[in-house]
Amino acid sequence: MTRANLVRALLALAILATSCYFAFTKPARLGLDLRGGTQMVLETKDSPTVKAGRESTDRAKEVLQRRVDALGVAESTITRSGDRRIIVELPDVQDPTRAAEVVGRTAQLTAHPVRTNDGKPKQGEKIINDEQGQPILIGPAGLTGDGIGSADSGFDQQNMSGWFVTVKFRGGGGAAWERMTAKAACGMGDDRRIAIVLDGEVISSPGVTQDVQCNIGITGGSTQITGDFTPEEAKNLAALIQGGSLPVPVEIIEQRVVGPTLGDAAIEASAQAAIIGILLTGLFIIAVYRLVGFLATIALACYALISYAALVAIGATLTLPGLAGFVLAIGMAIDANVLAFERAREEYAAGPGKGVRRSLATGFDKAWSAIADSNITTLLAAGLLFFLASGPVRGFGVTLSIGVLGSMVSAMLLSRVLTDAVLSRRMVARRPKLTGLGSTGRVRQWLERRDLDIMKRRRLFLGISALAVVIAITGIFVRGLNFGVEFTGGRLVEYSTSQPMSIDTARTAVADAGFPRAVVQSSGTDDISVRTEKLTNAEVTSIQKALAGKGGGQVTKQRDELIGPSLGDELRQKAIIALAIALLVQLAYLAFRFRWTFGLGSVAGMFHDVVIVIGIFAWLGKTLDGVFLAALLTVIGYSVNDSVVVFDRVRELWGARPKAPFSEVANAGALQTVPRTVNTGMGALFILAALAFLGGDSLTDFAIALLIGIVVGTYSSVFVATPLAVVLEKHAKSPPPRPKIKRAPQRERTDSGAVI
Repeated sequence: MTRANLVRALLALAILATSCYFAFTKPARLGLDLRGGTQMVLETKDSPTVKAGRESTDRAKEVLQRRVDALGVAESTITRSGDRRIIVELPDVQDPTRAAEVVGRTAQLTAHPVRTNDGKPKQGEKIINDEQGQPILIGPAGLTGDGIGSADSGFDQQNMSGWFVTVKFRGGGGAAWERMTAKAACGMGDDRRIAIVLDGEVISSPGVTQDVQCNIGITGGSTQITGDFTPEEAKNLAALIQGGSLPVPVEIIEQRVVGPTLGDAAIEASAQAAIIGILLTGLFIIAVYRLVGFLATIALACYALISYAALVAIGATLTLPGLAGFVLAIGMAIDANVLAFERAREEYAAGPGKGVRRSLATGFDKAWSAIADSNITTLLAAGLLFFLASGPVRGFGVTLSIGVLGSMVSAMLLSRVLTDAVLSRRMVARRPKLTGLGSTGRVRQWLERRDLDIMKRRRLFLGISALAVVIAITGIFVRGLNFGVEFTGGRLVEYSTSQPMSIDTARTAVADAGFPRAVVQSSGTDDISVRTEKLTNAEVTSIQKALAGKGGGQVTKQRDELIGPSLGDELRQKAIIALAIALLVQLAYLAFRFRWTFGLGSVAGMFHDVVIVIGIFAWLGKTLDGVFLAALLTVIGYSVNDSVVVFDRVRELWGARPKAPFSEVANAGALQTVPRTVNTGMGALFILAALAFLGGDSLTDFAIALLIGIVVGTYSSVFVATPLAVVLEKHAKSPPPRPKIKRAPQRERTDSGAVI
């Protein structure tokens, strides 16, 4: 074993050992769309006295953190996003009404003396309804939220008198409360009450007990509020009092509620898709590449372990789109192996005397350029998702990036170590057909026998592609784009029914509930989705009852998404910007790495793929949402990935034959990469087909978009990007690329043991 191979083997063992440690000792951090719960995005607004900005938003975040902590929600997180937004995540909280009422309260917390209501308020007094809905007269505020330190709920176990709330004061709060209670203790009836007001509403108006002396009040820096509280009411009251007041008003611009069963089903479906996809991909690769294909399948399983370990090691949150990205990356991870194996087959066919082991080593070396360039283009698309997308879709960018890097480790390190170790055995080396590298494969042999000249018919293929684009654009204008609530703003609620319900019955139930213009769709066997512009939490509940009353049996809310109109406009603009930047960044990279003609041809093929995917979704009336954006940007990465592999081969052939007609060189390069394109595409198609059938409504459209994109992207790299580059090269003035200078081969042993 050479020193380089020994280093690779030790590094591979170290990576696998580290991956096992993280995979089996650290649990994955699941996003709310997988574990269930409520996520709210709040945006701070200017108040008459305070301007919303980074500092005031941070202060508001601290107040919200105290409110959430008082609720006792485990593993809740509150983070600032930008200068004016706060993201609140409440795992396992399924009631958005409760979350919004407690977290979203915005006004000053104040305490007011209650006066006898004679119907004639004096200056500074006003009439307001108490917590029971009865009108009371309150005087000017005697205490504000700044004077309250903490509040907590408890149960009187000694006297068994029920639940209570203990309030502790800070600063001058204790003295202010003492003055208020001292005066109230001298009164009778309502004059003994003190109203605690938040957001213009009385949240509690307790009366001072008889044991408090007149003009003395409650001392000691704390007080206790008792009453006929339920445990939930006591906890909520403590949360509201402790939260105090926000320095600036906040508005809920996004709200997502996901039931736990939906996340469990998605995890189970994705796991099944991953297992089935790996098995089918492995069987296919073994059938094509035999022994080295079997070793690559082992490396593929190790890749899944490495990627998962990297995910938990960095503490990344695994979201639903991210889970789909993780599964998809497994199917795409075989690409680097296929590139290396195809080059190894070529090397062995060109000179069988060098042996399969050395041919494979050369194949890995020659494939590195295409592997690096194609993976960089995918990373660019993943990076755009992370920086320009929002919510769970950002998780897709993270897992896709980890998947790309993990696939390079799997192919260029693990697979190389395994194949080198096995092919170094003389018994194996003497059987090249067993290794899978002894022939160029049936696809290539068929192409060589047919001697196809695709570039000769380039006008025909470009015309067919142009017609497909026109049909897709027609669908966009005729049928329109069905933007999801994420891009339009509004509310989307998905219900599951215990008994099957026809879509007409569901629409009638929703219309009878007062929403005749709501978009009602069937999103599964027993799932009904309702989408409308405005829908309150109470109205969501009324629709749920209406569906149950129309024969739906037990109706459960599975998912609830609320997007404000301003945020919807912003997300739609970000989606357009992301697609535009993706086109420009890929063009710039390809022009830098190759030639401007190659870059323009690749981007044109990518534009062709994107338009066709959008057009098909328009004709089918499918929803375009954030998950679709993730699929579309992945299609962009995949499309450029394919074109990079083709143009990398074209550049190599052109450098070796600079005087040959470019159309002839381009045709040869395109045909030589077809086996790789087909074999890689099949691996991804197995995974996506499994996701489409098993992933449920949440992942089916994602898988369909990628299935279309991969098929169209495979076509465009050969029949759009390459023919267009041939046309553009007629107007290019730059000379052909220089051939690479071959280094003298190092002395090493062949498979038979001879020194060369």
